[in-house]
Amino acid sequence: MIPMPLARIAEIASGALSGSADPRAVVRGPVVTDSRAVEPGSLFVAIRGERVDGHDFAAEAVRAGAVAVLASRPVDAPAVIVTDPVAALAELATVLAGSLPAATIVGVTGSAGKTTTKDLIARLTELIGPTVAPVGSYNNEIGHPLTVLRADADTRYLVLELSARNTGHIAYLARIAPPSIGVVLNVGTAHLGVFGGKEAIAKAKGELVEALPGSGVAVLNADDPLVREMAERTAARVTFFGRSEDAVVRAADVVLDARGRASFTLETPSGSAPVSLSLYGEHAVSNVLAAAAVAWELGLPVSTIARELSAAEPRSRWRMEVSERPDGVTVINDAYNANPDSMRAAFEAFAALGRGRRRFAVIAALRELGEDGPELNEELGRLAGGAGLAGLVVAGPDAEPVLRGAMEAAQQAAAPSALPDYAGAGRQPSALPDYTRPAPGHPAGPEYPGGGPIAGGHAGAAPLTQIVHVPDAAAAAAQLHAWLRPGDAVLVKGPRAMSLERTAELVLAGGAVQ
Repeated sequence: MIPMPLARIAEIASGALSGSADPRAVVRGPVVTDSRAVEPGSLFVAIRGERVDGHDFAAEAVRAGAVAVLASRPVDAPAVIVTDPVAALAELATVLAGSLPAATIVGVTGSAGKTTTKDLIARLTELIGPTVAPVGSYNNEIGHPLTVLRADADTRYLVLELSARNTGHIAYLARIAPPSIGVVLNVGTAHLGVFGGKEAIAKAKGELVEALPGSGVAVLNADDPLVREMAERTAARVTFFGRSEDAVVRAADVVLDARGRASFTLETPSGSAPVSLSLYGEHAVSNVLAAAAVAWELGLPVSTIARELSAAEPRSRWRMEVSERPDGVTVINDAYNANPDSMRAAFEAFAALGRGRRRFAVIAALRELGEDGPELNEELGRLAGGAGLAGLVVAGPDAEPVLRGAMEAAQQAAAPSALPDYAGAGRQPSALPDYTRPAPGHPAGPEYPGGGPIAGGHAGAAPLTQIVHVPDAAAAAAQLHAWLRPGDAVLVKGPRAMSLERTAELVLAGGAVQ
């Protein structure tokens, strides 16, 4: 952060000093909303959440070294009192961003892949100058300004991730730190229920390119028709990336290795170079191309771009994070968040990563899909049920459509005599027949008779014969522990609210399977 006295902070935030705050005391950063992250010289922003009120930690923050607290009411500590701490945080970030004339601001948005692409761009810009980028997915009205406030006079690149929860949100974030380069990855079905349709999602994502100046660059996915159309909504110069023939930065001759990692030729107007990714899944190619297009626009040599992208591994947690247990069980932790598009990509990658092995998955019903939610969740179940799994765990509430879809897919894949009659004896598939049960003695449910070994495991093997519904992440891990044997593979993928990364961590901590 650029050092700033409390008097100036109060002026920018239209606030008043309180609690014996010294107007000459200088905040040097970082600006934080978690009292545990306070360092000497910090400004602690007290935000009242649904469960925790930051004002209750004001004194603790100052004892830890905070110069003052940005608060909405008097606290037992030096403070700047404002009407709305979140709005004041945005005002501070806007002023700081405006004082960074030497910094190039890059904004990234899209329905999927934002964090990975942001991390890749930051890896590349770090080669040519000091770079600030969000930790994880700091992409909303709190995380975005917190990231901007980490910049200082030495910052040359500010790489920001912009998330849209509704129309106007990206435009708001772009006003805080106006980008000169804007990247739009895709228009998918994340938050479909909030927006009401993919066209509305495209309208919201396109706010990023509308915010670009005429001297800026819009980096757009040529392979996504809704993103391609955004070229008409910006005054900036447009650079397309993708596999399309007319993409300026494109991937040619894409092939996948045995573990689902892509290799291709990176082609640009200034030359080409081979790329062999360490990232898993064919969907990573699009993210990599977006980062390559930004780096190419900034003047990095194609050979350097290709070398760095080939070596890149995930920086942010729980995104296609592949780990091996001592007993050979592979755990793919992609549990940070999920939507229909990212679920499909994860299962495609898992098919390659787990080829020739028994495969298991933990998923949960997707959220924020509106009236299409039941249909899309049933489609998710069909995707999982037809993925060649040996066992499927569906965790958490609202699971009935997922379970129904999984059962239907499994039944279609099986010979008539291989599975029970789901609707027999008056049962509907959603009633969870005995076929769909926890392992004997499992805490998620009663001990059903006849709980036997798992069949299936990879393409061409017997169909899925175990589908279990459990209440939470811990119960999902317990079920996997009952199933797993050395050499198996597990995918964990679900919406953020389910905290399924805990499932993966518990499975990894479980040690060797007996």
